[in-house]
Amino acid sequence: MLNPNFGYGLRLMTLVVAVAISGQVTAEVDLGLSDPTVEETSTASPGVYDEYIVFGQSAAFEGPAAALGQRLHLGIQIAFEEINAAGGVHGRRLELITRNDGYEPELAIQNTRALLEEEQVFALIGGVGTPTSRAVLPITDAAKVPYIAPFTGAGFLRDPASYVVNLRASYEQETRAITQHLLNDLKLTRIAVVYQNDSYGQVGLRGMQKAMQESGRELVAIGAYPRNTKAVKTALLDVIKGSPEAIVIIGAYEPTAELILWAEKIELQSLFFTISFVGSQALASALGEKGRGVYVSQVVPTPDSVDLPVAKQYRAALAQYADNEGQGFVSFEGYLAGRMTIKLLEQAGRNLTRAKFMDAMRATRVEDLSGFTLMFGETDNQGSDQVFLTMIGADQRYQALP
Repeated sequence: MLNPNFGYGLRLMTLVVAVAISGQVTAEVDLGLSDPTVEETSTASPGVYDEYIVFGQSAAFEGPAAALGQRLHLGIQIAFEEINAAGGVHGRRLELITRNDGYEPELAIQNTRALLEEEQVFALIGGVGTPTSRAVLPITDAAKVPYIAPFTGAGFLRDPASYVVNLRASYEQETRAITQHLLNDLKLTRIAVVYQNDSYGQVGLRGMQKAMQESGRELVAIGAYPRNTKAVKTALLDVIKGSPEAIVIIGAYEPTAELILWAEKIELQSLFFTISFVGSQALASALGEKGRGVYVSQVVPTPDSVDLPVAKQYRAALAQYADNEGQGFVSFEGYLAGRMTIKLLEQAGRNLTRAKFMDAMRATRVEDLSGFTLMFGETDNQGSDQVFLTMIGADQRYQALP
C-alpha cells in the first residue's frame, strides 16, 4: 500500500503536497529539509534560482487513478534525489511541488494556473491523463512553459510546435502493436474494444480502429463507460454481442479490473489486452490470481530487467530513497522522465531559460539513458517510439513477450 502522503519514505529536499478539493488546497506537508519561506532572486526563467530549480506536478493522487500519480511522482522524485545527492544540475538541486487533480480536467486547470502564477515553477512534469493534458496544454503553450513527460500517448501532444516534451510512445503505436500481435501472432480476428468515454478512451478507440482497418478488418463490437467510475457492466454486455475472441480495454486500472472480473464471473472465454496507461502493478494487484494471462502493452522496458543498466540504476535509487517501495512500470517511467529532464537541463547550460530547455530537446538527436534510447529533433518532440508487450504471469509478475 502506498503512503497517502506521497512521501514514500523519500528524503525530499522540499515537497509540498496539496490535495485539491473543489479547487481549494486543504493540506500541505513540509518535510522540513529545506526552508520553503526562503526567497531567492532569479535572473533566469521563473522557477530558476541560484541553488535550485522548481518543477510542478498536477496529477491524480486521489481517486480511481491515484496509483498512477503516486507512482509516477515516486519515479520522478527518486531521479531528482539521485542527482541532488551528486551535486545537482550545474550546481542547482531539483525540487518538485505537487497538487492533486483527481484526474479531473477542471482541477488540472486550477492547479496549473496556481503552479505557474503562485508557485512560479520552471516547468510542469508528470501530468497524468489525456483529458487533463488537453485541458492544461493551452495554458502551458500560451505561457511557453515546458510540459514534460505527460503520462499519456495522445496524438495532440505530439505537435512539435508545442512546448510538450514527450518521453513515451504514442497510443497509436501501442494499439498498432496490440493489433499486430492479436492478428499475426495469436491468429485472433474477432476483436472488440471497451473504452473510457472521454478524450483518452476515444484516442485509444481510434487507434484500434485505424490499426484494424490497416489490416483489412473491423472491430466486432464497441462498449463505453464513464471516466472515474467502475460502471462497466453495460459496456461488457455491449461487446459480448459480438462474440469477441479478444477484448482490448482502454481505461484505468479499477474499471479495467472490474470488467475482467465480471467477465470471469459470467465465464466469458475472451482474451484481455490493455494499454500502458492502465497502471500495470495496480491492475495486477486488483486482479490477483484472476489476472494471469492478461496482456498489457508497455512504453518502458520491464523494471526488473537484469540486463538493462538504467533498470539497475532505477532499482538502486528506489532502494536508497524509497526503501524499495513502489517498483513497477509507472514509477520506472517516472524515473526515466526525471533522467530525461536532467539530461536536457545539463545540455541547456547554467544560464537556464525555458527557451534554452526546449532548444536542448530539439537539438537532441540521440541520447542514451544507460540503455534506453531517446531521439528528438526539430519536428519530433517524442523521445521514444518503443512498445513492449507483456503478460501477467504467476505471482502478479509481468513477463515480457518475445
